[in-house]
Amino acid sequence: MGDKVMENLFRSSRLVYRAVEDTPEDEAFIHRIQSDIVAYANSDSGLLKPMTKKESKAHKDYVANKTLLGVIICLQSVPDADSATLPEPIGTIYLTAPKPGDEHHRNCYISIDIIGPYQRRGYGSEAIEWALDWGFRIAGLHRIGIEAFSYNQGARALYERLGFVYEGCKRELLWHNGGWHDYLSFSMLEQEWKVRQEKRLVLEYREKE
Repeated sequence: MGDKVMENLFRSSRLVYRAVEDTPEDEAFIHRIQSDIVAYANSDSGLLKPMTKKESKAHKDYVANKTLLGVIICLQSVPDADSATLPEPIGTIYLTAPKPGDEHHRNCYISIDIIGPYQRRGYGSEAIEWALDWGFRIAGLHRIGIEAFSYNQGARALYERLGFVYEGCKRELLWHNGGWHDYLSFSMLEQEWKVRQEKRLVLEYREKE
């Protein structure tokens, strides 16, 4: 693997991925994400209620310290002639850590949150593809899963477009907004990811011809 690739390991086309820091700024940002009721309902099946700072701090500590990989998603800064602005945080993404004794199975799940103003701009797709690359190429995982709720319209189409395979659902597992909804499961295997990467390289080569 070339040095250039490793230098850009924590970057993608428009985004940069940094560690979750123990700072008031990161605590405030995580609290902002956890307090976004629509985003929270689309990523967490817990009972919807106002989020306390203690609860959001516990989530921040989980993402930072108890996952295989937990990062804050930021927009790449564009430095001007006088100064360089800090990357603007727009979300979080993490890969779950295996339970003790389960490391040999080499699998995990992705969880992602993007704050409202930056949703539906392709940032979520870009971050998930970056996390897949890190998981398979750097961490040596064999299977990466992702889950969705059936009331989250568009999630299934997005995940399948990214190459995840629909595995099935737990029917009417979730009570949300006055009705019952399914819990959907998807996954991607390392060989499936490799095939997608090879196809992408072929397309990029053809475009350069």
